[in-house]
Amino acid sequence: MIQWHWISSALCLMGMLLFTITGITLNHPSEITVEPVVRTLSAEIPPDMLTSLSELSIDGNAPLPPELAGWLSAQFGKSIGSRTAEWSDEEIYLSMQGPGSDAWLAIDRTSGFVEYEHTNRGWVSYFNDLHKGRNTGTAWKWFIDLFAVATLIFCITGLFLLYFHARHRRMTWPLVTLGLILPLLLAMLFIH
Repeated sequence: MIQWHWISSALCLMGMLLFTITGITLNHPSEITVEPVVRTLSAEIPPDMLTSLSELSIDGNAPLPPELAGWLSAQFGKSIGSRTAEWSDEEIYLSMQGPGSDAWLAIDRTSGFVEYEHTNRGWVSYFNDLHKGRNTGTAWKWFIDLFAVATLIFCITGLFLLYFHARHRRMTWPLVTLGLILPLLLAMLFIH
């Protein structure tokens, strides 16, 4: 039991620090304010790329052609990859949300004019979005799930260790009971 407890606590240490600190920042959004930094850029697609783009008959959702995605990534300093864009006859719109930031670009399919906007909401917003799993991708969602399982193991083994050592510590069960009852009372009495 002790081995499971210390291994799960070692695995959870950094994640628990991250989630604890961001829990505080999420509870105090009005006290922790950051002015978003908005950057707007524009470009024009080269004529040969525009010609090949106008020949594509895509209507709906599809990724950008790799050559165009590479060119746009180089122009705006933001990896496009194989994200799905919204295609219409007049425009291609690509949303590129990320933790703590938002970006989008719109391509006029006739003129080749590209408008790009990137909004950065700062480090606090970045870590808050990690806490919520917002715009973080599949790998981070798996990390959160595995972290939750490791934390559950940490808590359950801790409870068993409390049970084993309770006879030497008289305040063990009153404190465990308080830890159970206090949140329930707060929720029942003060949350409406």
